[in-house]
Amino acid sequence: MSRVADGEHPDVKLARGDVVLFSSRDIPGNERAIGLVKNKLARMGVDVLTDAEALVHVTGHPRRDELSTLYKLIKPEVLIPMHGEARHLMEHARFALASGIPQSLPVFNGEIVKIAPGDLGIVDEAPSGRLFRDGRLVVPSDEGGVRERVKLSMVGIAVVSLVVNGRGDVIADPDVVLDGVPYKAKNGEDMYDIVLDAVDDAIDGLPKARRKNLDKFEDTVRRVVRSAISKEWGKRPIVKVMVSLVEDA
Repeated sequence: MSRVADGEHPDVKLARGDVVLFSSRDIPGNERAIGLVKNKLARMGVDVLTDAEALVHVTGHPRRDELSTLYKLIKPEVLIPMHGEARHLMEHARFALASGIPQSLPVFNGEIVKIAPGDLGIVDEAPSGRLFRDGRLVVPSDEGGVRERVKLSMVGIAVVSLVVNGRGDVIADPDVVLDGVPYKAKNGEDMYDIVLDAVDDAIDGLPKARRKNLDKFEDTVRRVVRSAISKEWGKRPIVKVMVSLVEDA
């Protein structure tokens, strides 16, 4: 249909007044591409009908009566529901047992099932889930680096570097790097200056004795900087704070 909409199909050509009927529903993740095809057809003067305008959806899934007929024909002794979310699998298992199938068991990702000999049952688990090709690596979808890059793409990052001595004195000007954060606030003030002011406030509000605890010092500056940017921008960026300790000579 994409080739038809682009006028590149060797056999099918459409003209104003023709009707194109989409009897399937959009598969999640493809909405934008499908919408582009529909809009191209509409620009050609073609009438586009979808499930939103009329009852034209043709499902690829069997109904209960069709499943019941299938079960009567093949007379299975065991049924493991496939395809669907947890509630669909559970309901299918209940329907199978009510249809006279001796054993039925809903199985979820990673579960290993023993079918025979003996009763149907879950006996172990196997690694499961999505994997991402990350450069030259293959990593789990929930690995920290992947999650952090997704967040970075939405909220950016602020990096603050501080140098303190053993007495808790800040002995150099703070260094700030902003990536993916707006350059200016709504009132026109530089976001860089806003962050520097927030760092100064965090330093002034923290007694020297507490600055000697580098972890607490970093955490305090991190929270203050993130709050300052969020107040101006409405988003909470990733904030990294590095405090270097210089021992007194």
